[in-house]
Order: sequence, then structure tokens, then C-alpha cells
Amino acid sequence: MSETRQALLRQLADGDFHSGEALGKALGVSRAGVWKQVEALEALGLDVHRVRGRGYRLGRPLELLDERMIRHAANIAVDRLQVFDSIDSTNAELMRAADSGATVAACFAEHQSAGRGRRGRNWVSPFGANLYFSLSWPFEQLPPDFAALSLAMGVGARRVLQALGVGEVGLKWPNDIYLQGRKLGGILLEMRGEPPGACRLVAGIGINVAMPDIAARGIDQSWIDLHSAGHPVSRNALAARLLDEWAGILETYEREGFAAFVDEWRAADVLAGADVVVHDRDAQWQGKALGVAADGALEIEVGDERRRVIAGDVSLRKVA
Repeated sequence: MSETRQALLRQLADGDFHSGEALGKALGVSRAGVWKQVEALEALGLDVHRVRGRGYRLGRPLELLDERMIRHAANIAVDRLQVFDSIDSTNAELMRAADSGATVAACFAEHQSAGRGRRGRNWVSPFGANLYFSLSWPFEQLPPDFAALSLAMGVGARRVLQALGVGEVGLKWPNDIYLQGRKLGGILLEMRGEPPGACRLVAGIGINVAMPDIAARGIDQSWIDLHSAGHPVSRNALAARLLDEWAGILETYEREGFAAFVDEWRAADVLAGADVVVHDRDAQWQGKALGVAADGALEIEVGDERRRVIAGDVSLRKVA
């Protein structure tokens, strides 16, 4: 992001109106130049209101991520922690840096131009609205029940949200975070290495904090954000707590596997007992979700048969 655009964003971050003339003087550009920079902010997904005679303001005040604040608030020491204004994907950045020598690395972004969800789906990532975070972590050898690790990371995210006062957070197999029956966030795990030997995990998460309506038009499922649910939280506090919690989850998982988290996950399971439709590459079938097995596989009752579904193989939708 250019220095002029950053300066404009700092001016507008308070959520108050600022006239084009005052912004032009502060930035050292013409009023037409202000207009051009405002359009660039809108292209990043920011909701900028224009009112004749009053000027410009953001739809709501903006808390920018602060690397020093996150480092100070977090208890874990990381080899590399970066906050990007805009990046293709926090996961992609850490996957590119997997061979850089950093033992533990954390990456945050205000905006993702190519954010990804599970199975390559686009993750809507407007500037400064939500939390986009990835953590790179080395394993000396592949931990037990590795396929269930995304479930454990979901438990960690739920713990953090509850600690910040967000109640009734649910988890949907295998990697979604739910609130009030709608999707609040999602988790994406990627790995580099040669299992069962040494490997590197990159775990990423997107959590909707204050999603602008204009950006949400690209979301193809029912969603919610913390702001509209009545839970305004500090993005920097959320970032620091999540960094700490996920580091602790990974340390525990390396020793104990999914067994350390299975009870917590089952208590938050939003699909347990529900009729669901399972889509895989070759077929579609319906059954009753029975919950997760000890290794993290989803168990589905289909007639008299109990089927196991492994994370990563299917797309799941609850039957309406």
C-alpha cells in the first residue's frame, strides 16, 4: 500500500467525517487525488461513505493490526512475526517461506487478494474487517491422528473466542467455526515435508470480525461476524490470544494427538444428531451425523450402516 493511501486510511480510521479539502491538505494531494485514493480503498473491500457537504468516512471505525502490540500481548516468542497490508494469502506466504529457517513464524494480513478456504474455495478478505492469520510450525515427525488436527485447531479458536466473551461458539466438521447457526470462521491446514518424518505445518484461519455488507456479497453461504452478533472485540487482542492458544494446541497435539481435544470438540459439535448430505467426488448421500470418532473421522448413520468420512474428502451441508 502506498504511503499516501496509508495516510488516508489513518485519517479515516476514527469513523468520523473528513472533508475532501481537509484530507487533501493533510495528504498533500488535490481533491481529485483524494477521490482516487478513496476508490483504491474501496477496491480493497473498505466501506467508504461519501456525503456531499460533509466529506468521507468509513462505515465504522477501523482498528489496524499492530505488530508491536501483538508481540507485546502474546506470551509465545516467534522467530518471525509479520503484519502485511495486503498479500495474496497468509498461508501462501508461510508456505513460500517454509524453507527460510524460521522455526516458528506467524503471519497476519489486513487484506488478502487470494484468500483460500478448504478445497480451494475463495475466502472473502476485505481490508481491516476481519482476522486473517497463519502459523508455521515444525514437527520432528508427523503427530498421531494428524488428519484430526484441524479439529483441534478449531477447539483452540473456540477457547479464544469464549475467553473474549463470545458465548455458544460451535464447531462444524472438519474446519468451520459457527455462531448463532451461521459461519463465523474457517481453518485451512497445509503441510510440507515427508511424513512420517520431519514436516512443517502451516495452519491458517479467517474469522469475521466486522464484515462490510458490500464485501459480503461474494459469500455463498449463511455467515455472521462478531460485530453484528454483539461481540465487538479488539482485532489485536484476538490476534495475540489466538497466536498463544494455537501454539499451545500444537505443543499438546504433538505429544497426545486428538485424544486431548476430542471431548471438547464433541461438546461444540453443531452437526451431532442432524441429518446431513455428504458430497464426495463421485456420489452424494444422506444420513445422520453421529459425531466424531476418536481419530477425528466423522461418523454417519446411513440406514443400518455406519460410515466413516475422513477430513478433506467431502463437502458437507446440513439438511434444511
